[in-house]
Amino acid sequence: MSAELAYSLSIAVKMAVTALFFVGATITAERAGPLVGGLVSVLPVTSGPAYVFLAIDHDLAFISQAALGGLVCTAPICVFAVVYAALAQRHRVATSVGIAFAIWFAIAAVLFRYNWTTGGAIVLNIVVVGACLLIGRRYQLAERPVVVRRWYDVPLRAGLVAILIAAVITLSSHVGPMLTGVIAAFPIVLFSLMLILQPRMGGRAAAAVLANSVIGMVGFGLFCLTLHLSVESLGIAAGLCLAIAVNGAASGVSWLVHS
Repeated sequence: MSAELAYSLSIAVKMAVTALFFVGATITAERAGPLVGGLVSVLPVTSGPAYVFLAIDHDLAFISQAALGGLVCTAPICVFAVVYAALAQRHRVATSVGIAFAIWFAIAAVLFRYNWTTGGAIVLNIVVVGACLLIGRRYQLAERPVVVRRWYDVPLRAGLVAILIAAVITLSSHVGPMLTGVIAAFPIVLFSLMLILQPRMGGRAAAAVLANSVIGMVGFGLFCLTLHLSVESLGIAAGLCLAIAVNGAASGVSWLVHS
C-alpha cells in the first residue's frame, strides 16, 4: 500500500468514527428537550476525537496550544448561539444562521489577531460567556413540537462533521496550533441543529436548544482549559480523559441547577 493511499484511508476512518459519535449526540439533542439538548449539543463529541487524531501527528505542546485556541473560541461560539436564538424568533433559517455565522467569523478573526495567554482566555470567557448566559435566558423555554424525521438528516450531519475532521487533520500542519484549535472547536453540531431543527420545529423551539447550549459551553470551556493545562504532563490519553470528566461534571451540575 502506498503512503498516499494509507494516509487517505486513515483520514476516512477518522471521519467515519467521529461522524458516528456526532450523529448519536445530535439525535439525543433533538429528543431530550431544550435543556438536555443544549447541554448534549456542545459535548466534545467532535473536538475530543479530533485531538486524539491530532496527537498522532503532533507533539503534546501542539495539542496544549490547540486546546488554548479552543478555549478562546468558546466566547464567539456563545455569541453565535445567542445571536441565532434572538434572530430565529422572527426570521427564517437562512437569515438567522447566516448572520450568526458572519458574527462568529468576525469575532473569531479579531480575537485571533492576538497572542492569548491562559489568564487572558479565562477572563475573556468569564466576561463573554457570563453576558451570553444573561441575554440567552429569555430564549431558553419553548414548546417542543412533534419532530418528523427526513431522509437526509443523518447524511447531512455525518457529511458536515466528516468535512470538519478532514479539515482539522489536513490543515493542522499548515495553520499552527491556535488556529487548529479554532477549527476543532467549530460549532458544527450547533450549525447542524440550526439547519435541521428550525425548518421542522420552528424558530422558537430551535432557539431554545441553542440558548441552552450556552449553559453547556461553560463545560466545554473547562474541557479546553483542562486539556491545555494537563496534556503535557499527563499525556494525551490521561489529559483527554480528565478533560472529558471535568466537562461531564460541569454539565451534570448545570443540569441539576437549571432543571
